[in-house]
Amino acid sequence: MQFSVLDLSPVPEGSDARQAIANTIDLAKRAEAAGYHRYWMAEHHNMPGIASAATSVLIGHVADHTSTIRVGAGGIMLPNHAPLAIAEQFGTLATIHGDRIDLGLGRAPGGDQAVYHALRRGMQGGDRFPEDVAELIGYLGDAPAGARVTAHPGQGTHVPVWILGSSLYGAQLAAHFGLPYAFASHFAPDALEDAVAIYRRDFKPSAHWEKPHFMLAANVFAADTDEEGAYLRTSMQQAFVRLRTGTPGKLPRPVRDIDAEVGIQMRQAVDQALRITAVGSPESVERQLSQMIEKFQPDELILTGQIHDHAARLKSFEIAAKILAG
Repeated sequence: MQFSVLDLSPVPEGSDARQAIANTIDLAKRAEAAGYHRYWMAEHHNMPGIASAATSVLIGHVADHTSTIRVGAGGIMLPNHAPLAIAEQFGTLATIHGDRIDLGLGRAPGGDQAVYHALRRGMQGGDRFPEDVAELIGYLGDAPAGARVTAHPGQGTHVPVWILGSSLYGAQLAAHFGLPYAFASHFAPDALEDAVAIYRRDFKPSAHWEKPHFMLAANVFAADTDEEGAYLRTSMQQAFVRLRTGTPGKLPRPVRDIDAEVGIQMRQAVDQALRITAVGSPESVERQLSQMIEKFQPDELILTGQIHDHAARLKSFEIAAKILAG
């Protein structure tokens, strides 16, 4: 089974975006060497702890520094953009880098109402998502005769398009269009089982994909011991608490007593949202990943891990690669 990386290019406390992007390049090179299939980045705005806001720019930077791993968006928040502009961006990436570029599309804005207004987008953009997806796919395909608008570069590049989601809506849309589907189970797993069942049941074969193709997203915090893995995980737990309470910031330093830091009830609520997670020693992570794969039967697995220390983050992905490569 193919396994991949989802990188938000985290900005740790005590560091800055320049170093976060340098860390992303380092991780991408090591992921390629370790056998990871894809390296995806996600669009988020107004988030001091995430350096991947200009997602297509960062994708090009990663592709420049790698040679074989697929590089793409997991995802582009399409309501923020005109489909033609995204087709031109990803058509340009594909023209430069060949058949290594993926385009995952999400319906969420990647920010709040203030972000929407700052991006000069109307607040009803999400309502046009199916039409925008179809328009975008058209710009990346072969130009129809007499088309008044074509994407240059873009037309004829056939960049693979994925639908991302955390609800039944994305599953239904991916099935309708006959596209691969990636579920955001690493932070919003509540509808996971129903969404995957609907996607597989209702999938309509298309010119793009003959059968359903489902990617499961999971958090991984792998280390030498269970205690160290749990310690590394506390950075993401704290970050999620801060996001939920409206105070997002840089990725916090890990702590030894997470309950003392955020409170037991808040930690339990966050852990429920982040329950698609493998944490601990190589043996523990292998057992947890195996249970996920057995339960959900994904066609691919994509891993993410918001770890404060870059060396520890590299090691976590290296441990996971060894496990999944068998």
